[in-house]
Amino acid sequence: MERPQFYRFHQGEKVLPFDPSEYDARLSKLRAGMAEKGVDACVMTSMHNIAYYSGFLYCSFGRPYGLVVTPSESVTISAGIDAAQPWRRSHGDNITYTDWQRNNYWRAIESVTGAGKVIGYEGDHISLAQKALLDEFLMPSGSLDIAPMTMVQRMHKSQAELDLIRHGAQVADVGGYAIKEAAKLGAREIDVAMAGRDAMELEIAKRFPDAEYRDTWVWFQSGINTDGAHNPVTSRKLERGDILSLNTFPMISGYYTALERTMFVQEVDDASRKIWEANVGAHEYGMSLLKPGASCSEVTQKINEFFAERDLLQYRTFGYGHSFGVLSHYFGREAGLELREDIDTVLEPGMVISMEPMLTIPEGQPGAGGYREHDILIITEDGNENITGYPYGPDFNIVG
Repeated sequence: MERPQFYRFHQGEKVLPFDPSEYDARLSKLRAGMAEKGVDACVMTSMHNIAYYSGFLYCSFGRPYGLVVTPSESVTISAGIDAAQPWRRSHGDNITYTDWQRNNYWRAIESVTGAGKVIGYEGDHISLAQKALLDEFLMPSGSLDIAPMTMVQRMHKSQAELDLIRHGAQVADVGGYAIKEAAKLGAREIDVAMAGRDAMELEIAKRFPDAEYRDTWVWFQSGINTDGAHNPVTSRKLERGDILSLNTFPMISGYYTALERTMFVQEVDDASRKIWEANVGAHEYGMSLLKPGASCSEVTQKINEFFAERDLLQYRTFGYGHSFGVLSHYFGREAGLELREDIDTVLEPGMVISMEPMLTIPEGQPGAGGYREHDILIITEDGNENITGYPYGPDFNIVG
């Protein structure tokens, strides 16, 4: 039996997160950038760019996946284990590569790009081993890292993206209310987290009945576990006076949204309340600064000054906010739109960014624990629109 190196296996109807015209518009902008930079074909390898330009969010499990974009074609490259699912979830064509022969993935890509062309690749994603295979199989006459160009494009949201992100923020709020209800004295972190996750997944399924459901999660932390923003859930039981961190993360077709809130169990001591209220003050001040024309570094510096005046800046743990879109803790980040000292990007209408100041007071000091508030804001023509609805601060978030 002669077995193919790659083939097309197309069955079923296409179901995409957005209308095909949305992907056509994204690809048109990409192709304009390719033409300007003299790139003949882009070979995308990351989950975020493949999903952004095609709608297909792959499950790697150690196998390579791709999206090849030329002036006339857009083709996802997927493994045989997925059968026709990548085609059904891709805008454009799809080629399945086989594992009968090593590196059939690259042979499938070369069937679209041809050899000796100028190839765009993602320098922040492709491994050294895969880049060497790209050079071996495609024999490019030149190559260019197109990751910065694609990131800038992703930072500017279309109306369709803004609509989906609004849904995501509302789903995050649903998870927040479920967590507040479950956060009782003696409850385990894992039980509270599951309540929030289940509520969000059911809400996503209600709002998006044709979607694929994956990757929605909750980090719910208590006591000392609040010291890091990304600390995993444990089975620690909630105690009276505990500081809590509520963190809900609904994922809709690769699009990330979040809600993060400080909470306390039944009571909050005076030292903790003082820190909490200072962080809420920084949160509100920071949101007021998010408007067109402000740079990320300028916003960061002003919040730094706010904390320094209260002798709290030394307890800040990370930047004050970041972009939203096709990203998650598994993949992707629009690093050009983060509220940090070293980012000079100027805010523009259509960008989406969080405000999320966090202070971590070490164990043994009054008010020990991690304090964090997080809202999602769309930059508008004259300011911002806060699309997070769940309340923050002591008046609402003493629970249990």
